Amino acid sequence: MKILIIEDEQLSARKLIRLLHEINPAIEVLEVLASVEAAVNWMTSEINPDLLFMDIQLEDGLCFEIFEKTNINIPVIFTTAYDEYTLKAFKVNSIDYLLKPLKIAELKDALKKFRTLKNPMDFRDLNQVLEKLQPKQKERFLIKMGERYKSVVISEIECFYIKERSGFMHLSNGKDYAIDFSLDKIEEMVDSKMFFRINRNMIINFNSINEILAYSSSRLKITLKTWSEPEEILLSRERVNDFKNWMDR
Repeated sequence: MKILIIEDEQLSARKLIRLLHEINPAIEVLEVLASVEAAVNWMTSEINPDLLFMDIQLEDGLCFEIFEKTNINIPVIFTTAYDEYTLKAFKVNSIDYLLKPLKIAELKDALKKFRTLKNPMDFRDLNQVLEKLQPKQKERFLIKMGERYKSVVISEIECFYIKERSGFMHLSNGKDYAIDFSLDKIEEMVDSKMFFRINRNMIINFNSINEILAYSSSRLKITLKTWSEPEEILLSRERVNDFKNWMDR
């Protein structure tokens, strides 16, 4: 059996390899890849394995991006620290979902499940599995205004941002409201086709962009339709290529 591991934590990868070889010394680990980019490159240029072991959170993004960029029809066993909603969703499918820290008994069961498939390619549609695995995208945010509450439709939000260590949303009507979520969490909650993390402190809505300007050191400056704060909105240098691809999809 040829296995490919997609995992950005070296200790976790080494433990997985050790457990696999304890179970079956004949298992061949083709490679350990730490990023979405490396996995995409492998899938488009290398020999495909029989089975994938894959973490969800990689060093350059979520593993779901791999499936968006390549045509993968290989069985997957997920090994991740995510729990509950993903675990419940994935347990109805043929291939397994293992929570860290990995336990050898659960790993044995997952491999047994894989081997007992009549044909490894006959497992349930992977795209349906991935849709269930991904957190449901929010359509509305409930915000508190003093003693009152207001529900904000996601399309009304021009951006999410951090100011003085607090999180806010800026609406198309020019108003700002405090939020209880981190930007990392919001990235998981909103549609990545409509929202983009331009730097550590801001996520913008595609429809809110007014102008994109060249800036020093190969960066970009962005203006939003109703944003009136004095601080310039600058796209971090390392995100420029991803931003251009996002704009051009």
